[in-house]
Amino acid sequence: MLTVLIILLVLAALYLLTLQGRRNHPLWKTFRHQRFCHRGYHDKPQIPENSLPAFRRAIDHGWGAELDVHLLKDGTLAVFHDSDLSRCAGVSGMIEDLTLPELKKLRLEGTDEQIPLFDEVLALFADAAPLIIELKSANGNHYALTNAVCERLDSYKGEFCIESFDPFCVLDVKKLRPEICRGQLSMNFCKDPSGLPFYKRVIAGNMLLNFLTRPDFIAYKFEDRKALSPTLCRTLWGIQEVSWTIRQKEDLLEAEQAGSIGIFECFDPDEP
Repeated sequence: MLTVLIILLVLAALYLLTLQGRRNHPLWKTFRHQRFCHRGYHDKPQIPENSLPAFRRAIDHGWGAELDVHLLKDGTLAVFHDSDLSRCAGVSGMIEDLTLPELKKLRLEGTDEQIPLFDEVLALFADAAPLIIELKSANGNHYALTNAVCERLDSYKGEFCIESFDPFCVLDVKKLRPEICRGQLSMNFCKDPSGLPFYKRVIAGNMLLNFLTRPDFIAYKFEDRKALSPTLCRTLWGIQEVSWTIRQKEDLLEAEQAGSIGIFECFDPDEP
């Protein structure tokens, strides 16, 4: 019995140690007073997600924005959510397989809007509002994507942080640009498997690679934020929390009251 207890205590200690991150990044002084629109302040069907009008609309309201970045096969960085082009561009194929000329032929969600380049979005926000930049890796391109984004951001003057569901991207940011504020995206993958095998669901949902990536923040699904691992990240290790994606003002206020930074969509949080 004593041996079993010792083993359980060791496992518990190891579990707690895996959740470690970095605390008190200087960026939080401004980010904690900022709200962020999910994929820009879109208004479908007129204003698509991750479109230049959606980002301009966010800036007009004084909000920051969360956006998604992919690496095309010719090295172009594009702002788009899915690797699969079908939902938002209405064509088959993967965005990673495109070149810039091929990308420019596509339109977003039945509108006349093109898929924006990362450079175009950065130009809008440089002197306006902060960004939460999500790295969307595919087919093992995490290093090439992270390196390209970091190199582009070297000359960027605006405020930003980088996040990803892919811990290898977060680890790449740590190695390539350790000064950049980096975050681990996650959710309860046992509730929503997302096609992952069981062991990956356990590792990803509980952020068990934090001890390697040492994130400055965890970006956790709002509905799942009371799960054990994100709770311990916040309370035991003092890691900043970002909550996504919030669709009601009362939820946004609840998250902010708890010290989280909110990413919202489909409502105006400044309205009474």
